[in-house]
Amino acid sequence: MRYNLLGNTGLSVSTLSFGASSLGGVFHEIDEKKAIEAVHVALSLGINYIDVAPAYGGTLAETILGKALKEVPRNTYFISTKVGKNTNSNAYGSDTFNYSEEGIRRSLDESSKRIGVDYFDLVLLHDIEYNNRQHTDWALNEGIQTLNVLKSEGRIGATGIGMYPVDLWKEVLESCVIDVALTHNLYCIHDTRLLSLLPIAKKRGVGIINASPFASGLLTSKGAPSWHPANTFQRALFAKAAAFCKKNGVDISTLALQFSAQNPEITTTMFSSANAETIKQNVNWFLEPINFELLQKLQEILAPISNQNWNY
Repeated sequence: MRYNLLGNTGLSVSTLSFGASSLGGVFHEIDEKKAIEAVHVALSLGINYIDVAPAYGGTLAETILGKALKEVPRNTYFISTKVGKNTNSNAYGSDTFNYSEEGIRRSLDESSKRIGVDYFDLVLLHDIEYNNRQHTDWALNEGIQTLNVLKSEGRIGATGIGMYPVDLWKEVLESCVIDVALTHNLYCIHDTRLLSLLPIAKKRGVGIINASPFASGLLTSKGAPSWHPANTFQRALFAKAAAFCKKNGVDISTLALQFSAQNPEITTTMFSSANAETIKQNVNWFLEPINFELLQKLQEILAPISNQNWNY
């Protein structure tokens, strides 16, 4: 495993990082014991950064993560959680948003109790673009201000935002003071719009976390879940790409992970799984040499839908 500095935070994080959303049953039902094992396997393979949120599974992800980390020395991993958004079920339930100082402090206190830690290396404002951006200004003002106060108090180590839209990212990186940007679905085989954000992020010392290397399931042999906004044509094109890879003896997910994790300007690439064997497989894929010839052909297949906005 390789390790890289996360912007100006001083955190040296693994090139692959563990997203704990799967622990909340966000993608499918999970077995708690297997989910705990998955966390332990990730740490044993050199992954030292874990991200979670109370919105994942209606706090279930944080609860299970707390059980998994109970006997793990705190100085062996970095951890982040998110504030501002909560979800009331273990799947895709009803979201509520609160970016007030009182709401953020309460959320952080509750996350601390669930996970069993009194200090977070990083805390991110969660999905500030949701509900047609009606909460965005609230988050960028009171939300960021509150995180900076918590940082000055020593309660958290770094501040950040986790969201999707490229246009909003450009605005935030140019006008707001944050330490970390957690993006998702913006640096994949078919979508490299994250590259447009790297110069300003580097200039301002903002660390980049690149989540969803498998494009929310598009870049897998199974394909995207039913909720994904991809249309019939787009799904067919990804199925064609997966079949092409299979014909050449490679799982499309192998190239997807390798591509996302090979850019040295992106600090860490985050994936999520509640299955230990999947985590082992992902790390093995990461360590294998990338087949650039096959990757190029795959990009050519997906060229008709490159760099599209998916409205996640």
